[in-house]
Amino acid sequence: MSYSVDGIKRHRTVPVRIGQVVVGGDAPIVVQSMTNTDTADVDATVAQVEALARAGSELVRITVDRDDAARAVPRIRERLDARNVRVPLVGDFHYIGHTLLSRYPDCATALDKYRINPGNVGFREKRDRQFATMIEIALKHDRPVRIGVNWGSLDQELLARLMDENAALANPRTAEEVMREAMVVSAIGSAARAEAIGLGRDRIVLSCKVSDVQHLVAVYRSLASRCDYALHLGLTEAGMGSKGVVASTAGLAILLQEGIGDTIRVSLTPAPGGERTEEVIVAQQILQVMGLRSFAPMVTACPGCGRTTSTVFQELAEDIQGHIARRMPEWRETYPGVETMAVAVMGCIVNGPGESKHADIGISLPGTGEEPAAPVFIDGRKAMTLRGAHIAREFQEIVELYVKSRYGATRNAADARAADDPAQIAPGPAPLSPAAAD
Repeated sequence: MSYSVDGIKRHRTVPVRIGQVVVGGDAPIVVQSMTNTDTADVDATVAQVEALARAGSELVRITVDRDDAARAVPRIRERLDARNVRVPLVGDFHYIGHTLLSRYPDCATALDKYRINPGNVGFREKRDRQFATMIEIALKHDRPVRIGVNWGSLDQELLARLMDENAALANPRTAEEVMREAMVVSAIGSAARAEAIGLGRDRIVLSCKVSDVQHLVAVYRSLASRCDYALHLGLTEAGMGSKGVVASTAGLAILLQEGIGDTIRVSLTPAPGGERTEEVIVAQQILQVMGLRSFAPMVTACPGCGRTTSTVFQELAEDIQGHIARRMPEWRETYPGVETMAVAVMGCIVNGPGESKHADIGISLPGTGEEPAAPVFIDGRKAMTLRGAHIAREFQEIVELYVKSRYGATRNAADARAADDPAQIAPGPAPLSPAAAD
């Protein structure tokens, strides 16, 4: 079953509440991320979770791999709460999750969701028992789980059985097709076991992570066609730099366009000394350029050509983009809807005026040989022309005035309606949880 949103027919899934954030159902697609700190280092982990949350990560996953990490989780939650960072925390468990959650109930309580990998939750006769222990703890603490299959840690017994069955067929499938089938079977079968133990469908999220774009698309198409569990998307081990960004975008965009996916993560390898928050920004931009969500005003800028030998338009585009990023924390609180604003910074007369008219506010700077004048367009109409050495500063001031006049009016109208009818006032989302929904 499916439903349409913004022209994309979304695969209908069962909504899952994770803290104050809803994943699946009619909720917006949620952006999440994962820390790369040692969770036992409370200071470093708190700092990175806060940075990720302030960048826009609506869920943050942390590794819980040993006793010291499990002991640190409640302190991390307390420190984040004290800093007014309410982002839900997801515990990532492998091999000994059943032991850590049993041994440290405060850790189980402090986490908002548990991630279970059915490929390493236990082996042979211990597998079902240890999986059941984690599900029972999730039930006790009323926590959802993500059953996350990864092709790098796939259940080898299941894979071997399916390979044997495939070999006996008259027309056997390829080894890659069998591996993808094993991932889907592992995810859906594990979810069915969780339900049999008592965990509701509204407490289960599934994922099947691979590091190849075509395999990612194929496995999620199969998964979505066979279940209505909420689905987490991500290309695992995407890589560094442009390769990681392009690979993640290629895979996620195909699936999102087909309506598949309720929450996404872009798993980038940061450059040495690089910011972990880059993965959050890329995930937001994927959703925004596809028209699925709005996080911050988008700046349209031309790439430049022989007509635009001046670097002024490049510098202005960079300045405006930086200015918007710096102002967004305040704008988001003060001016509802500002994240949908479109800004254009163009470099010559060919496409400049047209692109500027299509934007909410735009400027067309002079190209090589053109008159040294920069027309400014507001809401599709030419409003003024800037000249001289201070065009960049003046345009920034115009953008500020536009935000206040257009989106300030939205805020004032909302405040007036609330004053007329206080019953219309609904509690807002907790800080740093823009995907929260009741």
